[in-house]
This record gives sequence, structure tokens and C-alpha cells, in this order.
Amino acid sequence: MSLLGGHQPSAISGARFMDPVVLARIGQLDLVARAVCDGFINGLHKAPYFGASIDFAEHRGYVPGDDIRRMDWRLWARTDRYYIKEYEAETNMNFSVLLDVSRSMDYGSIGITKLDYARILTACLTNLVHHQRDRVGFVAFDSAIVEHVPPSAKHMDTILHVLDRLTPGRPGSLKEPLHKLAEHFGRRGVIVVVSDFYEDPETIVDAVTPLRFRGNDIIVFHVMDPAELNFGFTDAQAFEDLESGEQMPVVPDAMRKEYVALVNAHTEALRQKFSEVRVDYTLLDTSKPLDHALFRYLSSREKKLRSR
Repeated sequence: MSLLGGHQPSAISGARFMDPVVLARIGQLDLVARAVCDGFINGLHKAPYFGASIDFAEHRGYVPGDDIRRMDWRLWARTDRYYIKEYEAETNMNFSVLLDVSRSMDYGSIGITKLDYARILTACLTNLVHHQRDRVGFVAFDSAIVEHVPPSAKHMDTILHVLDRLTPGRPGSLKEPLHKLAEHFGRRGVIVVVSDFYEDPETIVDAVTPLRFRGNDIIVFHVMDPAELNFGFTDAQAFEDLESGEQMPVVPDAMRKEYVALVNAHTEALRQKFSEVRVDYTLLDTSKPLDHALFRYLSSREKKLRSR
């Protein structure tokens, strides 16, 4: 595989290489995920253990690179062997990303579509969690479930393969696929929903809330293109509804202020309603670096762990 501009993969690995538009031009999601996560983790003081808990579960043999602070020295004194303590959430946590692949996700004004941004984000999040030895799963949906990869420690390659061949198609609807999926997430874990949330806030929250059943932690990433956020168009033209295909003539200068106010009201309503049901909400601009999303995820997990 060759990269644009003659760059070699070695020039990316371990770097803070987060520009989503540039990343979208790299064909292999596994390379992108490794590069972004390596650079991201290297920028942290330490890599956190997702799902760390005070509830002891079991021991496992020490392997080079393990944190010696988790060594069971009492067991070493009895057996003369090195063992690491593992905890309940570390051994049992499932992490799944539910990705909206409806028609509206195919929009992009800056060289990257919302779906491409979401695909890269999904690859990075699952890769990050996979390297913490948790089980990762994936679901793609529009008005129905399109792809389903159950959580497993062995499914990272499968997820990348499915992500690589996803294409948006039909109009989307959150309620039916998410309510159906809620029946499958009976084991406690972390569920991330990635979508442009192209529906009424009340409908969106009603669709997502059942996923919280049985103790799941829910994190939602609201992906929007900068043109959708600030309506930076200048020429009068026909604008097309991203889901229905319906067109309407618009003079941007005449309605920009009203449009931006409506978008802000929509995102603020989502933020407030998700907060009421204890779902973490993050708005993502596809022109912004991906480490914003990763840091938001880690911050969210840290807050949840501290509150336990």
C-alpha cells in the first residue's frame, strides 16, 4: 500500500497523526487504528485500564510488560512464581460500537464523510480497547441491523474487515434497530453509539435508553460535518434532505442565523436529555482531530470508575 505524498507507514506510526481528512485517504483501517492509538497512548502519562474494578476475579501468569504494581507478592512468596491480579471488569467487560450507516452519514464537505470519520473513530476505539484485553464487538445499522459482530477477544480483525466494506444506503431510523439490539446486550459492558442523530431529540433518546438495561454504560458520539454546524454556504441553491432526497430552494444568507440556532437547540436538547438518563454525550466535528474523541471517551470512563 502506498500513502499519498510518498509518505511511508513508518513515518506515521507513533506520531500524533490525527487529521481526519488525511487519515481518510489511507486505505487500510488497521494501519490507521494502530498509528492513531500509538500516538494517542504515547501522549498520555500512562495507558489506563478500561473497566478496572476493585472486585478481584482471578490470577494469571506474569508476562513481560505487565504492571508490577499488580503483582501478587503474597502468592509469589508461597509459590515462587509471578502472578498478576485481575479484576472483575477487566476479565468480563464487553465493548461494542453501534454505527449508523444510513444515507445521511454519506455527507461530507471537507474531503471526509461523516461515515468515514465514524469508521476511523470506531477502528481506533475498538483497537484501543482490544489492546486492554477486553472483548470488542460491532454493529452497523440503518433502519435495520446491517452487520453484527458479537463481542469477542478474537474479533478485532473481523471488525476491521466489516468496517472496510461498509457503504451507506437506505434511510435510517434509530428506534427499531436499537430496541432490537437491546435484547442482545444482556451482559454488562460499554456500548458506544455513533450517529449523526438525524431525528427528533425525544425520539433519539427513547431509542438509545433501552440499551442501558442490565447495567450497560452508554456513550454516544454525535458526528456532524462543519457545514451542518455553521451553514457556511453562500450561493442560493436547492438543498437536499439527506434521508428523504427531497429538495428545497434556499438562500443561505437569509436563514443562516435561524439555522444555526436550530442546530444549537438540537444538540443542547440531546445533551440535556442524555444527561438525565445518565448517557454520556459528545458532539464531534469531522474537521477536528480524532484525539478529541479518544480523550472524551477516556475521561468518560474515568468518571464512571471514580463514581463506583
